Amino acid sequence: MGKIETSQRLPPIEQLRSRTLGRILIKMGVLTREKVHECLKIQKQRHGNIQIGQIFLELGLINEKQLQIALAAQRGMEYVNIGNFDIPPGIIEKVPAQMAKTYHIVPIKYDRDANELTVVLDNPDNFRATDDLSTLMGYKVTAKVTDSRALENALAKHYESEEENINELISEIQADTFLAEFEGRNQSIDLDELKELSESNPVKKLLNLVLLQAIRDKASDIHFEPFEKEYKMRYRIDGVLYEMVPPPKYIAAALSSRIKVMANLDIAERRLPQDGRISLTVQGKPVDLRVSVLPTMFGESVVLRVLDRSQVSFDLEKLGLRQQDRELVRQLIHKPNGIIIVTGPTGCGKTTTLYSAMNELNTVETKLITTEDPVEYDIDGFIQVQMKPDIGLTFARCLRHILRQDPDIILVGEIRDLETAEIAAQASLTGHVVFTTLHTNDAPSSIARLLDLGVEPFLVTATLEGIIAQRLVRKICENCKAPFEPTEGQLSELALTPDDIKGKKFYYGQGCDRCNNTGYRGRTGIFEIMTFNDEIRDLIMNQASTNVLRAAGQKAGMRLLRDNGLVTIYDGITTIDEVVKETSTER
Repeated sequence: MGKIETSQRLPPIEQLRSRTLGRILIKMGVLTREKVHECLKIQKQRHGNIQIGQIFLELGLINEKQLQIALAAQRGMEYVNIGNFDIPPGIIEKVPAQMAKTYHIVPIKYDRDANELTVVLDNPDNFRATDDLSTLMGYKVTAKVTDSRALENALAKHYESEEENINELISEIQADTFLAEFEGRNQSIDLDELKELSESNPVKKLLNLVLLQAIRDKASDIHFEPFEKEYKMRYRIDGVLYEMVPPPKYIAAALSSRIKVMANLDIAERRLPQDGRISLTVQGKPVDLRVSVLPTMFGESVVLRVLDRSQVSFDLEKLGLRQQDRELVRQLIHKPNGIIIVTGPTGCGKTTTLYSAMNELNTVETKLITTEDPVEYDIDGFIQVQMKPDIGLTFARCLRHILRQDPDIILVGEIRDLETAEIAAQASLTGHVVFTTLHTNDAPSSIARLLDLGVEPFLVTATLEGIIAQRLVRKICENCKAPFEPTEGQLSELALTPDDIKGKKFYYGQGCDRCNNTGYRGRTGIFEIMTFNDEIRDLIMNQASTNVLRAAGQKAGMRLLRDNGLVTIYDGITTIDEVVKETSTER
């Protein structure tokens, strides 16, 4: 085995950590004080638009390797040359191929007694890689810096033919005698065994592959589900669940224990539901996994909600609103006070719409406070409060205190009871804009829901400014999009006749590699926006039925979800099947 070649002699790393780059290079004996001061003057002349290390390189005062050594030392890391170093296969196996390539790291040393893994990376700023590796694999991780080319060569050499797939890992799990001992022992596993299961290398590798693949495929949820005779793993992509190759049922306890360890949950508690969070950085992008563990008849069901901030754009322009609807929403959110409700079933994009609206109002002059259960995305400029009903921190209680925080705009995660509804109404009457959500089928139904909660009709008419109902439909994959002629059966599902669609074109996705042969890629919103005129307010005061309110809304210009969906079909964005699935035929 070759010897790892370290950098030239340096003062102790502790003496160099957090020092300026120039100071470190002086300590290394590479530069003089005079040269450093000359370069600082040049940097000042360029108004600080260039990093000092780049100036040293431009003037030929140092080389790339010396700069890497200094940058590593600045962050308290050692530089090593792994060019001629033979890494044993046993150490390479400590980090799965997909993880090594995703995080751009290579393991070079493992101390079994301390469970300490030493890895090399080529970017000293990639410190999150070590945190994630520790979270995902359970090692104590030490990072060192190496040359970029040497790292690329090591990745190509050791992981070239090592691209694992789930089938291979499941075969490895089936061959693991320790894991096989737990077949049929779901409820009779003690704490020490659970700890040992959570540290099983094949289980760690399988879970990491599933997580990284899910994030890469832009899945919104990952499900681990125990049944009587099998154990399922499924992804939800664009609102649809897809099943993966199922692992052996006896690793259920091992997988749930590993996830609990990563989310800092109690692995000994298997009778009560638990919620937690795992924070990762995948390919330089922050990803949060919200963990929900639920005890079932046959073991623990675990669902991870993938909150990938890089995949979500909080921008009104990108929600799928038509220009006319977008302008209507802008008029609503810029009102000086009043309640604006976004309604629809779970997972229809209500939070994204609300965040997009608030993000547009997010200026230095505006104070925005949110009460959420849970807080899904951390947004700069929002004061965000996490509900904790178990200790009495409810929407209603929190809302009372928020009004003393001098807010301009308030987001109430959901109106669930009369108390919350009344305080939200009072907040709007005292000059605040209040955003909130409900779970109803369409916009007019939200009025009936508020009245059912016990809100007085005069309070609804005095405070409610607009209701936005929405659904998410899958978009046709642009790569395999093709025209087609709908059948009479498909048209009848939309209550259309052949005469209604004269001159209209219809499309579908044939299925290709880019869309996993589904014909769909991504989702967009369809909307129903109800605003209030005197006629509608009079109808609410007289407690008119939802159908009467719907008709009055249409008369005032409201376009139903189904009609909005039809326009989306005619524009070639989605398919008949998607709109039929997501909208009702109520007229």
